[in-house]
Amino acid sequence: MGLFQQAVETYNCHKNLIGQYESKREVLAPISHIVTRADLEITLNAEGEFLSAVAVDKKEPKIIIPATEESAGRTSGPYAHPLCDYLVYLAKYNEKKHKLYLEQLEKWASSENSHPKLHPILAYIRGGTILSDLGNSGLVRLNGQGLLENESKDGKLLVRWRVEGLEDGFPAACWEDTSLFEAFIRFYRDVCSGEEQTLCMVSGQISRRARQHAKGVVPVHGNAKLISANDNSGFTYRGRFTSEEQASAIGYESSQKAHNALRWLVADQGVMFGNRTFVCWNPQGHSVCHAAGAFAKFAEPVIEPTDYHDQLEKTLEGYRSQLPETSGVVIAAFDAATSGRLALTYYNELMGSDFLQRLYDWDNICCWPSRNFGIQSPPLWQIVNCAFGTQQAGLIKADDRVMGQQVQRLLACRIDRAPMPADIMQALFQRASMPLAYEKSNRDRLLTTACAVIRKYHFDRYKEEWSMTLDPNKADRSYQFGRLLAVFEKAERDTYRKDEDREPNAIRQQFIFCQRPMYAAYNIEEQLERAYFPRLNPGVRMFYKKLIGQIMEQISQLPEEQWNQPLRETYLMGYYLQRNDLYTSKKNDDTEEKDHE
Repeated sequence: MGLFQQAVETYNCHKNLIGQYESKREVLAPISHIVTRADLEITLNAEGEFLSAVAVDKKEPKIIIPATEESAGRTSGPYAHPLCDYLVYLAKYNEKKHKLYLEQLEKWASSENSHPKLHPILAYIRGGTILSDLGNSGLVRLNGQGLLENESKDGKLLVRWRVEGLEDGFPAACWEDTSLFEAFIRFYRDVCSGEEQTLCMVSGQISRRARQHAKGVVPVHGNAKLISANDNSGFTYRGRFTSEEQASAIGYESSQKAHNALRWLVADQGVMFGNRTFVCWNPQGHSVCHAAGAFAKFAEPVIEPTDYHDQLEKTLEGYRSQLPETSGVVIAAFDAATSGRLALTYYNELMGSDFLQRLYDWDNICCWPSRNFGIQSPPLWQIVNCAFGTQQAGLIKADDRVMGQQVQRLLACRIDRAPMPADIMQALFQRASMPLAYEKSNRDRLLTTACAVIRKYHFDRYKEEWSMTLDPNKADRSYQFGRLLAVFEKAERDTYRKDEDREPNAIRQQFIFCQRPMYAAYNIEEQLERAYFPRLNPGVRMFYKKLIGQIMEQISQLPEEQWNQPLRETYLMGYYLQRNDLYTSKKNDDTEEKDHE
């Protein structure tokens, strides 16, 4: 199945929610209707007499209004909505647009699919007092001729209707009256009943072809359409087909259901990274964790790797209990290169069990301990920020366009089990090796993110599973040099006063250390021997010298010609784990001293 088939299935599975307003959730629109935001509300009585008018609070949710194909997709062309519309259509000052609105409303009100609310509204519009009533209510400003003083602004105020006193058992608000929705659906179906029918490529049934397709699937790209077939002079289909029908034949109802479902899903579950919107859902409505979001959330920091894996297992079992094994999960990403074209940039369908297993596998490998938050899998957006962002106002932030593209790359790796991109790993490796380029608040985040990605990269490329606990005997030259760098840093810091905040020589020379490790190690150790070891008490000094000797012994077991070659990215893992071990040991020593006092 494809995106539109899954969207139609989603719509059909949620029929009970159509037209039902829920708190903090966008409403699912019926076919032949759109969801939009109203600016003004006019209340009439059953005879069509004006009662009141108020401005609609911008915090109020969007509402359902009837719309034709042309009016739902209008941009600059004049096409009137059947009931609720802008003042430029409702008032008489724009004769062309007002005539379109009035003729359409009259046709609906006089049809066999009319509705009691239509006649009061029609009578009021014919009376032509809407501008003066709004002016007297203080909602718009009028000039000496009784016209809008600021036509370009106030003419675009959308009016919704409330009809009091009908006593028909339905809400007075037109946007909440399901019988009004059904009346327009029947009316519009009759209006279009004479049009040619064709095979719908979505449903597989013979039905009326959609002439236009809805816009606004992604709110931030309001005028962008997923399907557009109005270009008969360019290269939209020319050279492959003789007519637009051959290029795309989608039934009107299928198009309406699919677009309304996608708009509803994006509004409710869509997550935006940069300019790109990601949505992940189960068509039957089962709860699904987002493909681009966190898989596991821990109430307390998890320190031990075994505890982390146990928590992941529990999280996986919890999600499996909510999502039936045979249920499907759909993942899609949307972006607009221009204001009028919306692109589906990523699409995938998976069985629920497979989807959850892939998220689990990613978080099980792409993870690393953090000093403050325990073991975590870094969010995709954090990886992108750290790899491609620039430091702004104390934060590392990537450009919006880069963010969307790179999050999608990582999402594809996570969902499609593709290997971690080498360029992302290399970017993190280089940045984490230049800590002086970043504020201290960003360095740990950059380092832990780099280590998690490096761990995932080595698992994908070489099937190596690197431990998140310190391994002093690890047979990896870069890892051992990373340990050595951590010891150099900690030994010098131990000589600082509490108010001393300068960087140790190990950090200052870290980039050189990566390129010529043995050369830089000799220089740093010489500075320690001359200036810092004498300041340490003999026991601590002996501890550091012994540890340095043990690490150098591990390095010396490798061929001498490798000692001064540039380090691989794995040195960062050795550096982090050794540093973390030294600081943890120091905390434990301090605690023991206090316990014995």
